[in-house]
Parts: sequence; structure tokens; C-alpha cells
Amino acid sequence: MRQKSEKERLWWAQFNALEMGSGWDDTDIAKPQIMIEDVYGDSHPGSVHLHQLSTQAGYGVYEKGGFPAHYHTTDVCDGCAQGHDGMNIVLASREAIADMVEVHASAVPWDGMILSSSCDKSIPAHLKAAARMDIPTIFMPGGSMRPGPNMTTSLVAGDISLRQKRKDAVTPQEIRDYYLTGCPSVGACTFLGTASTMQCMAEALGLALPGSALAPATMMDIQRYARQAGRKIMELVERDIKVSDILTPAAFKNAIIIHSAIGGSTNATLHLPSIARELGIDLPIEMFDEINHQVPHIGNIFPSGQYLTECFWFAGGIPYVQLLLKDMLDLDVMTVTGKTLGENLEDLQKDNFFERNVGYLNNYHINRDDVIIPPEKVTEKGSVAILKGNIAPEGSVVKYSAVAQSQRVFTGPARVFNEEEDAYQAVVDKQIKPGDIIVIRYEGPRGCGMPEMLMTTEAIVCDEELNGHVALITDGRFSGATRGAAIGHISPEAASGGPIAFVEEGDLIRYDIENRRLDLVGAAGKEVTPEEADAILKERSKKGIIPRPARKGFYKRYTDHALSAMQGAGLN
Repeated sequence: MRQKSEKERLWWAQFNALEMGSGWDDTDIAKPQIMIEDVYGDSHPGSVHLHQLSTQAGYGVYEKGGFPAHYHTTDVCDGCAQGHDGMNIVLASREAIADMVEVHASAVPWDGMILSSSCDKSIPAHLKAAARMDIPTIFMPGGSMRPGPNMTTSLVAGDISLRQKRKDAVTPQEIRDYYLTGCPSVGACTFLGTASTMQCMAEALGLALPGSALAPATMMDIQRYARQAGRKIMELVERDIKVSDILTPAAFKNAIIIHSAIGGSTNATLHLPSIARELGIDLPIEMFDEINHQVPHIGNIFPSGQYLTECFWFAGGIPYVQLLLKDMLDLDVMTVTGKTLGENLEDLQKDNFFERNVGYLNNYHINRDDVIIPPEKVTEKGSVAILKGNIAPEGSVVKYSAVAQSQRVFTGPARVFNEEEDAYQAVVDKQIKPGDIIVIRYEGPRGCGMPEMLMTTEAIVCDEELNGHVALITDGRFSGATRGAAIGHISPEAASGGPIAFVEEGDLIRYDIENRRLDLVGAAGKEVTPEEADAILKERSKKGIIPRPARKGFYKRYTDHALSAMQGAGLN
């Protein structure tokens, strides 16, 4: 197998000497070179184990005659950034990680690349970098964490955190018990948040091995997938199957169909368009809405369903969803196996994949059809809607699969906040009343980096008086774990002069999910016509937006140049 860097090695003798000084020998430098990059580090449970997977992948590369080189750019965790300014840099970290992978992948003419991560921003960062470099690449997911006691997840933090701030509402023992059990193993949090969603999207796009998304991080299966990734990358190198051969418009459409069917995180509406943009593919936000009108929502996965991601994998995971929806998918798309999606599904059936792991569900007395519901037995189509109106002329996103039927049409007075921390405190202090619509603005990409609002949405759903009776709208984003009536990504954002900047306390806001509308319908306590609402917002816009604070460094570069949420919130 010819080595891509053979010519470059002849230009400068130090190239080989430096590698041999790193422990390679004179046979290693002549082999095809595979960069294995992960986000290994002590940052959180989704990354702390990835060196084990990278080691296994390296063994697979060795087996097939290549030589692996290990690189690391660790990521950060949304959970550790909740409630403070650290959250403002989290989405921007996607761009930083993608850039560092580009740096590593550009400095040497690698023959192929394996990328491994588990979580919210590192997965789309790796997929963006893979698309940008366009060499043979396999993505290796970091898998799922174990469930907590009584099949709970780390989201018990919402209840604990709220009660910690209310006098005598929680005991020190409850807090300690949560600390010890909230994250019981390595892997991504075991709900269908953004981390789990993006593992699924990598597989649905064809860049991860079939069945590898959300494999339990503590089981041996995930180690075998990693070894297989090392073997398979050598085949892709030999056949010169590049990322652009896999990430086609048809592959992105397939991924959106799967996202709709499983009830994935709204953050995929940021990440998939941003990944597609690296390949010059336009993925309009309206495409998500169109597909969600057509696809049955068959994934009964928490938070918009009942079961945890481990159970989803035992039930057959992404391949089983693809099998059930094969008539809606393009089965001719190429994947990292070197085969088409249709051929992969046939191979999995022959290998008994769809039956082999169902027995694990029996340990929990759960049936497969409880977790992945047969399409003919569901009535709801899709999981995500794009709402437009005079507050969101370019669009906004809601995960309606996590919204109660009673809240899918809602009118209420605006409670306006210019930062999430103030809104959260208002919930804690019981200043928010049933029927209110919380408006949080200046939290978009250019406003302050587009932080997620999980702390506030969890405070609402954990408050018995407010749960199911309060909505939240924002130009920020949400965690994939968000439950309840939460409408985000409102565009244009407040910092760009969008109409949400000119909503005032007490205005009446109405949203209608079925009819895809989000509008200001009243001012000064009385309803107004659409024409009057437009005139009111236009008049208020003359005073301009609130000045944004001075910033520096990478954070300044991101907030100065970030694209709209409707375009994926990448850098312009």
C-alpha cells in the first residue's frame, strides 16, 4: 500500500528522524500513517476513557500493516459549565477543537484518520474537521454511561440544585448520595441529550461503524468496535474512500430522518448544517421541519420518552431504527464499512446483531417494542418543529416530543430577562407564576456564545407549581436533555437586532407548534393585530440593542464572527 507522505519525506530528512526519535523504527516510517485523535483528558466521564479505545484502534491499524500516531485535544463539559460564565464558551469550543484537529491533520500528509469522542461539542467538532480534511476517516463513539439508581440519569442534578437553594428543602445526605451515584461510570450521560444524539448522527451519516453509537462504555463491545475501526480504516485508505464520498446530501437527509425518529436533541439543528457547510452542502433549517412532518417518532428514549440510551442500544440502536424505516432512507449511500447502508443492514441481520443483545433488555424486564416502537403503532410524526413569526422571522426550534399536549398552543405574558442567571433566580425565588412565558435574550451566538438553558428549564420542570404551566423562549440554545415547553435558537438573535430584543415585560406572546408560529400578539396587557405588532416592534427597535460587554481572545473572535443559529452558529 503506497504511503501518501513518501514524497514529503524525501524533501527533508529530519521528518523521518523526528518520528524515529519518538519511538518509531525504520520500518514504521515506511508504512501508511494513521492519525488517531481523541478528546481524552480528565475533563469529564465522556472523555476520561477514550485513550483505551484509541489504543485498541491502534492495534487494529498495526494488524493491517499501518502505523498509528496518537493525538489529543480534550473537550469541556456542559455540565461542569452550568450556572456560570463557563457555559458561554462551550459552543465556541466546537470550533476550537475542529481547528486543532485540522492543525494536527494538516501538518503531516496522513493516509487516514480515526477520531474519537463522546459528547456534545467534541463529536460535531470531529465531524466538521473530518469534512474539512476529506481524507479516509472513521469516527469512533465513546459510548453510554451506566444508569443511576432506579434507572435515573445525571439530570437528578436539576432537582437537587433547585432544592439546595430553597431553605430546608434537601438534606446533606441526599446531596452526597447524588454525588456518588449521579454519574456511575465513564461514557456519555445516559439520556438522549446532545452527546447521545450526535453519536447517533455520526452513525446515521455513515461515518461510524454500524451499531457503534451508544454502546455501553463499560462493556467489551465498544473495545471491539474500536479494534475494528483500526482495521477498517486501512481498507478505506487502500480504496481511497474519503469523507466526501460518505457525507453526501443523501446521507444528511438520512441523518435528519433518524434524528426525527428517535427524538434527538435540538442542537443537531446547529451541528448538522455546520458539518454540511464544511463540504459546501446547504442544509436549510426548513428541511428539518419538512422531514419531521413525515417521519414516525419511534424512539421511546428519555427525556422525551421513557427509556435510557443503554436500553436503546440493547434494543438494536440506530441500525434497528434504520431497518424499521428503510423504505424512507436512501440505502445506496456509502459508509465507512466500504459498503452501502443497505449492505450493512443485510450483514447485521446475517450476524444476528438484531437479536444478540435483546436478552440484555430481559434483565430489566423490558421488551424491544417498548424502547423502539414499531412505526405502525405510533401516531405522532417527528420530534422537532421550526417556528416562525414576528419574534422569530428567520426561525426558532422546539422539541415538541418533550412538550405536553396541553402546552403545544400557549399564550401568556412575557417575563423578560437579559441573561439566564436572572431568569433562573426568578424561578428559585418563586417570582415566576403559572401562565408566564419567560423570555431570555442576548444569549445567542453573538450575544454571549449561545449557552444552553438547562439550569432554568430543569428548575421549571422540578417545580410542581410551574411544571407544565410555564414556557421559555430564547435566542440561546437548550441541552438535549431539556423537557417542557422550550423554544430556542430564535433568529435573528437580540445581539443582531432581532425582534426578541424589543419584547417588553408584560407583552403577550403566543406560540402554536402545530401551525409553526411564534408571535408577539399583545402589548400593555391587550391583544393587537399582526400589523399593530409589527409597528410596535419597529418603533421599539429605534432605541437599539443593549451594548455588549468588551471581550478578548478566542471568545471575542467567536462572538464577533459567529453565524446565525439557523446557519449552524459556526464561524463566518
